[in-house]
Amino acid sequence: MITDTAILNNPSASMEADFLPLNGTDYVELYVGNALQAAHFYKTALGFQSLAHAGLKTGLKDRESYVLVQDKIRLVLTSPLHKGTDIGRHIDERGDGVKVVALWVDDATKAFEETVSRGAKPYMQPNVMEDEHGRVVRSGIHTYGETIHLFVERKDYKGVFLPGYEKWESAYNPTTTGLKFVDHMVGNVPLGEMNKWVNFYEEVMGFKQIMSFDDKDISTEYTALMSKVVSNGNGRIKFPINEPAAGLKKSQVDEYLDFYGSAGVQHMAIATDDIVGTVKELQSRGIEFLRVPTTYYDTLIERVGEIDEDVSILGELGILVDRDDEGYLLQIFTQPIEPRPTLFFEIIQRKGATSFGKGNFKALFEAIEREQAIRGTL
Repeated sequence: MITDTAILNNPSASMEADFLPLNGTDYVELYVGNALQAAHFYKTALGFQSLAHAGLKTGLKDRESYVLVQDKIRLVLTSPLHKGTDIGRHIDERGDGVKVVALWVDDATKAFEETVSRGAKPYMQPNVMEDEHGRVVRSGIHTYGETIHLFVERKDYKGVFLPGYEKWESAYNPTTTGLKFVDHMVGNVPLGEMNKWVNFYEEVMGFKQIMSFDDKDISTEYTALMSKVVSNGNGRIKFPINEPAAGLKKSQVDEYLDFYGSAGVQHMAIATDDIVGTVKELQSRGIEFLRVPTTYYDTLIERVGEIDEDVSILGELGILVDRDDEGYLLQIFTQPIEPRPTLFFEIIQRKGATSFGKGNFKALFEAIEREQAIRGTL
């Protein structure tokens, strides 16, 4: 494994040369078959709150979008209103999944010019949206598969979300589950494309590779994959990129690509300050998680050293622990949240650690393989 945590521990060192300063994740948009019902799921099961809405009532004729919020996370759920739309085609081919990873910038025009001049394929020319609350500038580029990065400049806007959206008033807003912000987002790409997209993020967006895992790090008796992690200058945006590696059977990346039909976002890792409380609450609302054998916890302290949490409680909940030179982290992964075994969530709490749980890979991937075997896709 190759690591370089200097960019995370001392972000100011790279800010001077950062031609694409990113303030964070602005929102994540998913194309879904039924946005209204999906919104109910994300509110009920994951603790998101109603924020904004756009559709027929706001003058849109082709789509309906519901915006949900929890702390610093904004999700946009979008469905088509007619047949023959690109949104509908995307859902037919991919199932429900992430279409847009929107990045918050101070200057969306400059972000577009900088990335396109370095080879990015344009998706949206800088576009000004205005209403009585001010103006937002957006632009966008293509990335792997059909995934899009939009650059969102909102410093002159005071509205609820974006022009064209109205506040979504709802009497049903279950309490939050302690989810705070997007820690990282993982993309799966076909065999041979990982380095292509790592180079894209480095050359086009000014990211740096901070970690690399090969098939010796991420392998089991049957399957393997390779992964590299890229991060922007201030460390607020981190994208692991996976590709399959040769194995006796189909890896989780192969399975994803088979069912999604393209490269795409495999999972969102969401941070919490209290993973025990968050997982208990999510389980009580019906969220199901991957489970590792209970023997994982027999030697946990020997592997990771002393931790603040009660190991017996971690074992009951299925929470994994790993340590690096900076501290430790706790993580757990949901089962796929769609009919296709594609999109899922990771819940993560960092206590100093800047890594991604390398010590858990074998146990985690064996757990995934057990689920693949049950689905008949291993």
